[in-house]
Amino acid sequence: MEPTFAVLDYVVFAIYGLVIVGLGLFVSREKKGHTKNSTDYFLAGKSLPFWAIGASLIASNISAEQFIGMSGSGFRIGLAIASYEWMAAVTLLVIAYFFLPIYLKKGIYTMPQFLELRYDSRVRNLLAVFWIIVYIFVNLTSVLYLGSLALNGIMGVPVLWGIAGLAAFATLYSIYGGLKAVAWTDVVQVVVLVGGGLLTTYFALNAYSDGAGAWAGFTSLLSDHGDRFNLILSRGDITYVADGETRDAFDLLPGLAVLLGGMWIANLFYWGCNQYIIQRALAAKSLKEAQRGLVFAAYLKLLLPVIVVLPGIVAYALHNGAIERPDEAYPWLLGQYLGPGLKGLAFAALVAAIVSSLASMMNSTSTIFTMDLHRNLFRPQADERELVRVGRIVGLSSICVAAVIAPQLGRLDQAFQYIQEYTGFISPGVLAIFVMGLFWRKATANAALLSALLSIPLSAGIKVLIPAMPFLDRMMWVFIISVVLIVVVSYLDGHGEDSPHAVRRGEVKFIKDPVFLVAAFGVLMITTAIYALWW
Repeated sequence: MEPTFAVLDYVVFAIYGLVIVGLGLFVSREKKGHTKNSTDYFLAGKSLPFWAIGASLIASNISAEQFIGMSGSGFRIGLAIASYEWMAAVTLLVIAYFFLPIYLKKGIYTMPQFLELRYDSRVRNLLAVFWIIVYIFVNLTSVLYLGSLALNGIMGVPVLWGIAGLAAFATLYSIYGGLKAVAWTDVVQVVVLVGGGLLTTYFALNAYSDGAGAWAGFTSLLSDHGDRFNLILSRGDITYVADGETRDAFDLLPGLAVLLGGMWIANLFYWGCNQYIIQRALAAKSLKEAQRGLVFAAYLKLLLPVIVVLPGIVAYALHNGAIERPDEAYPWLLGQYLGPGLKGLAFAALVAAIVSSLASMMNSTSTIFTMDLHRNLFRPQADERELVRVGRIVGLSSICVAAVIAPQLGRLDQAFQYIQEYTGFISPGVLAIFVMGLFWRKATANAALLSALLSIPLSAGIKVLIPAMPFLDRMMWVFIISVVLIVVVSYLDGHGEDSPHAVRRGEVKFIKDPVFLVAAFGVLMITTAIYALWW
């Protein structure tokens, strides 16, 4: 059926849009006598409390790639794709306890800046360029495309117009306000996206039970499609047809390797080394607030598969051939089962996820370019006003480039898997640099540079030579090879001596906050129970 929007839906969505843009401009306004400086623009004045950090982390993380892409993967391969979310909850605890104290002690703006402090400027500059390329050509483009696909599926908006509209919406408040506008609007965004997302799941499950309620729908779904609720897949468990070929879901989520292998690489890189995620923690009032913010985000991550994976499984059970591509599953549910007003709210939740991620990626792209390349290489004498101006120009330029490229992603079967795989060409080598730099004193700059340069060739080589290897397994092997390379080259280069730039962990204060520790234990218990239930 052709998706339709009632007047009430437009009203609900318009109110949401006005609130977000108005709030973003209000919180980031320049106060009388104070001109916005680089700390204000890129790190929100280092003033964020834990709840704003946690909310902003999730709003920045959850985007069209989850609502559309992960629901599409749920449609294709079931609950197993939720491991990305549940494993991320545990990863956040690792980052909060082991990584954050060092980052905050260094007082950095960006991840490349840390690499210069630990290694040298060559490593910083190379990784700054890498990140800018990934943010523009993988992250921003995929979020724009998947978001426009949602607009097309729900409202019939042409894909090109959808891309332009989403880019403009995110630009309206983020370019002017910087991270403060992004973070504080994210607090509202996360309420809308969680509330609206749960609403969609409720009505989808209710529809599956023919009106008997969401719980009845869930138990029926478990009974009728139990094979879709296996968290650890074996080869042959779930197969599907894509581009005329029969494929095995095991190649995307290779059994125990999900828990013990490559997914750790993906998650540790994303949550611990990724500028547009970790930037919120760098903007915290204190280490205690930053750590509490990450554990708050971990609890939200435990909830998210109910919002972004379960609807895809329901769509698989309900669609009866109405869905041709998996990434159409979520828009189809919204168009079919939500009534006037509710569709507008659910749609606002989806758009909240999209524009918050776009705004975060734009801000982080501009932060890396401005602080790591412009100030560090091109204009060391740049004043604060110039840095803010350059940041705004780069943010606007990045979204424009991504908008031009985004339509090309229409040829992909599962966009979420595209993002994971091609980010995975860079992440193993980069993660090895960070892990060895943080926790091994002998790692040298030449070793780190070699790891960065070889990450893409190693990944591409294994993909060509062993095409049947699941990409998560490939990421694990590239990480292991990168670590071995760093060890060997560091011993040859540094003759077994500690690097003069090594992190001295005795100089770093690791706060043992009882609130964080108790909350972290709760996350671990819940995650263990989930895997025990659906192993």
